[in-house]
Amino acid sequence: MIKISEIKETDKEWIADLLTNQWGSTYIVSRGKMRDASALKGFIATDNSKPSGLITYNIEGDECEIVTLNSFLEKKGIGSRLIKSVKKIVKNHKCKRIWLIETNDNTKALHFYQRRGFHLVTVYPNALEQSRKLKPEIPLVGIDNIPLRDEIELEILL
Repeated sequence: MIKISEIKETDKEWIADLLTNQWGSTYIVSRGKMRDASALKGFIATDNSKPSGLITYNIEGDECEIVTLNSFLEKKGIGSRLIKSVKKIVKNHKCKRIWLIETNDNTKALHFYQRRGFHLVTVYPNALEQSRKLKPEIPLVGIDNIPLRDEIELEILL
């Protein structure tokens, strides 16, 4: 049974390990800003008490950025439920939109977000050149051997 719960202080070590393993470090760069995702608010999905997903977000003003989303069990609705949990929180903060950055190589994620109501709003060509100045461990080549170059902004209006 899948359970969604808010991140607690006792989750921080596991989150730091996960982010380092999945993203190269706990730091995530988007739109020229670097954030320590392990210090952000978010939700953890568990399946029979075993972690099965994580989402982190950052609210600034009336906008919420989804900084990271990881799901370890595909086709179980984990990613969708994590996004819904963020939507509930941000409505209480009177946010007008949720947005995120995806890279040009991650076509699977682009499909996923669009199926959940997100719209492609901007492509930032060659943005990863600048991001690598902040986070040099960003690889040059990504999924399916596609060169990592561009940031793609997606949003859902609330």
